[in-house]
Amino acid sequence: MLKPHTPSATRDWPLLTRFIAREAALGEAARVRGPWSAGCYEFLRFGVKQAWACLYGGLMLVLLLGTWLLYPRDAALPRYDFLTLAALALQVALIRFRLETKEEALVILIFHLVGTGMEIFKTAVGSWVYPEESYLRIGGVPLFTGFMYAAVGSYIARVWRLFDFRFSHHPPLWSVLLLAACIYTNFFLHHYWWDLRWGLFALAALLFGRCWVYFRVWDVDRRMPLLLGFALVALFIWFAENLGTFAGAWIYPSQKQGWTMVSFAKFGSWYLLMLISYALVALIRRPRDRNETTAL
Repeated sequence: MLKPHTPSATRDWPLLTRFIAREAALGEAARVRGPWSAGCYEFLRFGVKQAWACLYGGLMLVLLLGTWLLYPRDAALPRYDFLTLAALALQVALIRFRLETKEEALVILIFHLVGTGMEIFKTAVGSWVYPEESYLRIGGVPLFTGFMYAAVGSYIARVWRLFDFRFSHHPPLWSVLLLAACIYTNFFLHHYWWDLRWGLFALAALLFGRCWVYFRVWDVDRRMPLLLGFALVALFIWFAENLGTFAGAWIYPSQKQGWTMVSFAKFGSWYLLMLISYALVALIRRPRDRNETTAL
C-alpha cells in the first residue's frame, strides 16, 4: 500500500542529513525508470538500512576478528583489555559524532548491565569460558562482553527507528515484560531446576502468534510475522557467535580441543535472548499500532 512520504530516518543522525535530498532524488530517478528499477532500488535501500542498523555490532565484530588476527600475543596490555577500551572508545565516538542517539545509548547501557550479570553467572557455572588473561574483569568475565550484548540492543533500537515499525495484534507491554523476566530467570534457574524453555517458546508463540510488524523500506509498507523477525535476527546472531568463538573471544566446553561450530541448539537460547532484547527496547520505544500514532 502506497503511503504519503514520511520524513527520512536519517534526520536523527545529523551527519547523514546532508544525504537526504540526494537519496530522494536517486529514489525518484529509480521510480520513473519503471517497477524493476524501483524494486532494485528498494532492495538496495533495505540493505543499506540494515547495515546502518548493524553499525555498532558490525564494528564490535571487526574488533574481535581484527585483534585475533593482528593483536600481539606478547603485548603488555592483554587483548581482552584492549577490546574493553576499544569498545568504550567506540561508544564515546559514536555519541561524540552523533552517529548514535541518546535513546540508543540508554539501550546500550541497560543491555550492558543485563548481559554482564548473566555472563558472571554463566561463566561461574562453566557454560563457557574466556580463556585469555585480563585485568578489566569481574570474576571470569572480561568487561568487553557487556558491549557484545549491547550490540544486540543497539541493533533493535536502530532498526525500529529506521524502518518505522508499527504493529497489529501486539500483546500488552506488561505481558511482554513478564515474559522477558521469566526468560531471564530461566537462564539462571535451569542450572538448579527444570529447564522451562519449551514452555517459554510456547508462551511466546501464544503472545506473538497473531502479531505482525509493519515496516517501511521506502514508500510502501511491508509486513512479516514478528516471531519470524525474531527468528531471523537470532539466526544472524548465531552466525556472528560462530565468528566470535572462531576468533577465540570465548569458547564453549565442546571447543576446548579445537574450534567447532557452535551447536545449533544455541539458536534457541539466542531466540529467547531476542525476546528479552525486544522487551527492553519496547519499554523505551513503546510499540505503536499500524493505524495509530499512540503507543499500544
